[in-house]
Amino acid sequence: MKRKNLMIAGLLLMGMSVAAQQRGGGITPQMLQEIQKNQPAGTQTKAIANALALNKIDDLAKNFAHQGAFDTHFSVETKSQSITDQKSSGRCWMFSGMNVLRSNFANRTDEVAGFKPADTSVQLEFSQDYLFFWDQLEKANLFLQGTIDTGKKPIDDQRVQFFFHSPINDGGTFCGVSDLTERYGLVPKDVMPETYSADNTTVMARLLKSKLREQGLQLRDMVQKGKGEKEISKTKTQMLTEIYRMLTLMLGEPVKEFTYTFKDKNGKALSEPKTYTPQSFYKEVVGEKLNGTFIMVMNDPRRDYYKTYEVEYDRHVQDGTNWVYLNLPMDDIENLAIASLKDGRKLYSSYDVGKQLDRTRGYADLDNFDYGMLFDTQFPMNKAQRISTFDSGSTHAMTLTAVDLDAQGKATKWKVENSWGATWGQKGCLIMTDRWFREYMFRLVVDKKYVPADMLKMSEQKPVLVMPEDPLFQYDE
Repeated sequence: MKRKNLMIAGLLLMGMSVAAQQRGGGITPQMLQEIQKNQPAGTQTKAIANALALNKIDDLAKNFAHQGAFDTHFSVETKSQSITDQKSSGRCWMFSGMNVLRSNFANRTDEVAGFKPADTSVQLEFSQDYLFFWDQLEKANLFLQGTIDTGKKPIDDQRVQFFFHSPINDGGTFCGVSDLTERYGLVPKDVMPETYSADNTTVMARLLKSKLREQGLQLRDMVQKGKGEKEISKTKTQMLTEIYRMLTLMLGEPVKEFTYTFKDKNGKALSEPKTYTPQSFYKEVVGEKLNGTFIMVMNDPRRDYYKTYEVEYDRHVQDGTNWVYLNLPMDDIENLAIASLKDGRKLYSSYDVGKQLDRTRGYADLDNFDYGMLFDTQFPMNKAQRISTFDSGSTHAMTLTAVDLDAQGKATKWKVENSWGATWGQKGCLIMTDRWFREYMFRLVVDKKYVPADMLKMSEQKPVLVMPEDPLFQYDE
């Protein structure tokens, strides 16, 4: 390096050193001495440190006095159905939504033309792989269109950064189920089974994100150079053609027509063989368009209750539905859930499932683990504070299937069908106490017929727009 360059580098380093010395708030020797002086000592602290060095934190924090048998009886319970498994993917929203749809179908098989009288419930699981294909294609288009719409903004603009940070993902909400199934229909799982990439989405997502980011930059360049709308749209179509091919190789070509016979759990035919398209199969098993038949409610104690909110860009389809919800206290949400369950209707619901969850037993309760005692501290934040500081949010969707009520009709515990396989937890289900439910339950989708008239009217208010950067919506479901 030349002497002149060395002098410049030295001056820069000196400037950085002075700036560092002038900047306040660092850990000073005096501060560190104070911190170290106040560390607890003694055999108990050493024993805990040794234990933590050699064991899982959860194993040491587990409340042994709380490990006894717990009540698994439910006074209100919907019909059981086979447990699904999302494996290493983030598609819980789809599994939960489809579980609701197939449960609704099982409740109305006597109304479906062509069914023989059956004393055994129909066994049906929808193809997650099929709908996932369309979900990924639609999300790719949502991203590409987003880069066009924001193409004149600088690359470091917050909205541009939002799109490029996560061009595509496999998380979602019930809006995705309603929009995608209405557009693309449904097919049975044995008609289009899971592929490896559907079950294990990490590498697929990485490749799609990289390709989409490259395409997004190209579209931004076209916008900034003043290319016409027609030329940009043509280029976007070519890009989606490439994405479609990648999806076909990883997930398979979407089924266009198939022949299917409904069967019971023993394999006995319940209907004559019939040829369907995905759209005609949707019409037969769902019976009507989903959009307009339900409302979405949420418990967000940071915001005014009985107001409606809309989360911008929280959708799966460019011309589809954002997540629009009515914010309600937990008492109201529980009443809606109880009314639905009493009528045999399961519900799409979502939770911060990792908090205080005993995975081995499939049991969620606030007393499962005592982390405060282990570390001689407290974790006192309430629900609103946890949301505001990104400490808690809606992380996982499950299908609400049962509630246990006391003599006064109040909930004491709840049960959900999970999508982590039949060997997990309580035969694939999770039981949660009402105390836990109130702290870590967030979203619920309710058929309108179980919603009081005044709440329906509230849900029709002009929504307050919420940006996707809001802490509550930073969690992928």
